[in-house]
Amino acid sequence: MLALMHALQMAFQMGWEIFWALVLGLGLSAIVQALVPKGHMSKLLPDSSPKSLAIACGLGAASSSCSYAAVALTRSIIRKGADFIAAMGFQLASTNLVIELGIIMFLLLGWQFTAAEFLGGILMVYIVAMLFRRLISNNFINQAKEMAELGVSGKTGGHVHAEMDASAIGPLTAISHYFMMDVMAIWKDVVLGLLIAGALSAWVPNHFWTAFFLQSHPTLSLFWGPLIGPIIAIFSFVCSVGNVPLAVVLWSGGISFGGVIAFIFADLIVLPILDIYRKYYGFKMMLVIFGIYYVAMALSALILECVFQFFKLIPLQRNISLAEISIHFNYTTVLNILFGIIALLLFYRFTKTKCHVNI
Repeated sequence: MLALMHALQMAFQMGWEIFWALVLGLGLSAIVQALVPKGHMSKLLPDSSPKSLAIACGLGAASSSCSYAAVALTRSIIRKGADFIAAMGFQLASTNLVIELGIIMFLLLGWQFTAAEFLGGILMVYIVAMLFRRLISNNFINQAKEMAELGVSGKTGGHVHAEMDASAIGPLTAISHYFMMDVMAIWKDVVLGLLIAGALSAWVPNHFWTAFFLQSHPTLSLFWGPLIGPIIAIFSFVCSVGNVPLAVVLWSGGISFGGVIAFIFADLIVLPILDIYRKYYGFKMMLVIFGIYYVAMALSALILECVFQFFKLIPLQRNISLAEISIHFNYTTVLNILFGIIALLLFYRFTKTKCHVNI
């Protein structure tokens, strides 16, 4: 019982530390979503040229961080005529270049991880496009697009994408609805990530992580981290934001810098999402997406590790611990109160107008 209480305490303390940042990130994301009509996305992604991929990165950064919503929206823009390869790039960007993820990584891991996440997100988009163009035939891609047109639904667990006309319902109302939709989409993943992080930090001894991540073999660890990071993520069932607390535990346990980045990248290849790919695009394309995403994630993380190591930017301190986070009356408390009030105001606006908004 004491061990369980210890794990729950650590999870709560971590949640307290990131609450204001999560509200801020979701709020900024809601503002951007209200200003960028999703219906125009397909027209902005006509091919997989470098220009279209750059636009895909920008559109992804303006989207929700919810992995399931990103997958559903990606199929939607493919059905509206967007290029398949550019849409796959957009899907990656929408969970790796979003504001809330960067803020929480900055708070819990440091600016180096945030910089690597955003640089790696862009790098992954271009690697994925290159691999699709070199390895996958147009006929095979067209078959997947035809499958997407069939209208088969994937189980998204309540994670949806939607579009509202901010000019018709008012910008504040649109922002409140996007904010609440994102909250409802990711809250389970965030809570699950915090609980798993608390349990692992409280119950798994450090010597296990040291051995598992080959910390005593620096050269092997350099390659092992980016390879094993996505595999761990596949079985965590958690979205990109929810993965950050787990990443703290892994980093403290000895996984390489690239391993942390690859782990956070991999929210789009968790088992439930792979099953959605199967339903949307067919079993063979699901395997292709998994393989290309995995290679791009591991390769991008390895490149970033080498670059950051060359410029001596990798943090030396590893002893980040959930136990070090405690609740006091400090700037975190003030910010949590402030952004808690903002969240309540948006929730109030949402409840007052939800009967009058068509999604």
